[in-house]
Amino acid sequence: MKILITGATGFIGTNLALKLANEGNKVHALFRSAEKAKSLDHENIQLFKGDITDIESLKNAMHGCEQVYHIAAFTEVWAKDNAFIYNLNVTATENVLKTALELGIKKLVFTSTAGVFGPSLNGQITENSQRSMDYFLEYERTKDIAEGKVKEYVKKKLDTVIVNPTRVYGPGLLSKSNSVTIMIKSFSEGKWRVIPGNGKSVGNYVFVDDVVNGHLLAMEKGKTGERYILGGDNISYLKFFEILRTLTGKKYLMFKLPLFIMLFVSHSMMFLTKVFGIKPLITPPLVRKFNYHWNVSSEKAINELGYQPLNFNEGATKTLKWIKETDKNTKVKS
Repeated sequence: MKILITGATGFIGTNLALKLANEGNKVHALFRSAEKAKSLDHENIQLFKGDITDIESLKNAMHGCEQVYHIAAFTEVWAKDNAFIYNLNVTATENVLKTALELGIKKLVFTSTAGVFGPSLNGQITENSQRSMDYFLEYERTKDIAEGKVKEYVKKKLDTVIVNPTRVYGPGLLSKSNSVTIMIKSFSEGKWRVIPGNGKSVGNYVFVDDVVNGHLLAMEKGKTGERYILGGDNISYLKFFEILRTLTGKKYLMFKLPLFIMLFVSHSMMFLTKVFGIKPLITPPLVRKFNYHWNVSSEKAINELGYQPLNFNEGATKTLKWIKETDKNTKVKS
C-alpha cells in the first residue's frame, strides 16, 4: 500500500514512516530538510521534496496513495509572527484535506494534541471535555482550529480521524518535539536538577511506540470524524523524577524552582527576544501551564481501538536503554 506521511522527518513521523516501511508498505515522505531526511533511508520510503503550504508539491507526493497521515505542524512555543504558526497549522492542514479529497484518498489520520482540551479542572480530560479557559499557546489554538477544518471535510465525505497525543517521549530525533526525552537524558547525565514549581503538577506521558501504534490503530479502526486521545501514565513531576532516580540509581539532589522565579526568567527572556531577537527557551504562557494538572484518559482509544500504552516505568526503562546504546555507538564512531 502507498501511504503519504507529512512531517515524516519529525519525531513521531520518522518512527511511523520506518515502521510502515518495515512492514512492506511504500511510504511517500514529504520533506523540506535534506539533512533530516537522511534518517528515512529505506528501500520502501520515497522522498518528495516539498512543503505542506504548497499544494502542487502536496499533490505530487500524495498521488497514487491510499492513506495519509498528516503529522507536520509548527510545534514550538513561540514564533516571531503568529500568522506563521496559523499558516502551518491551519491553512496547510486545509491544503492537505483539500488535496486528499480531490485525489480520492481512502482515509486520513490527523495528528492534533491533547493540549486542545485544556487542563483537567474537573476530573480527567476525555474526548468529550469542553475547554473552559483560554489557550496557553498559539500551538494549542491553531490545532483546535485545524480540528474544526477536519470536521468540515468529514461533512464533505473525507474519511478522517483525529488523534490527540499527550507528552511524547522515547527513542528518536532529539528535537523540541521530544523535549521529555531530552529531559530524561539530561537527568541521567547529571545535567538536570530542577523540578518545576512544587513538583505536584500532574502531566500525562506517552511512549513514542505507543503513539505510532495509536496512529496505525486509528487508521485501521478509527471512526470517521472521531478523535482519540493517545496517552500513557498520569504522574506528577515528583513521581517522574522518583522513577528516573530508581531506574538510573542516581540520587541527585533536586531543586524545586518556584513558578514566580520561572515567570521572572521567562519575562526576562521575552525582553531579550524583543530587544535582540533571541528565540526564548520558555515563555510566560508556557510557565503558567505548570500551575495546572493535565490528567488525561485514554479509555476511548483503549476500548475502541485496542490501544495498549506502556506505563511510564516501562517506557522510561526502554528510553534509558536507547540513550545508553546511542551514546555508546556515538563514542565508538568518534
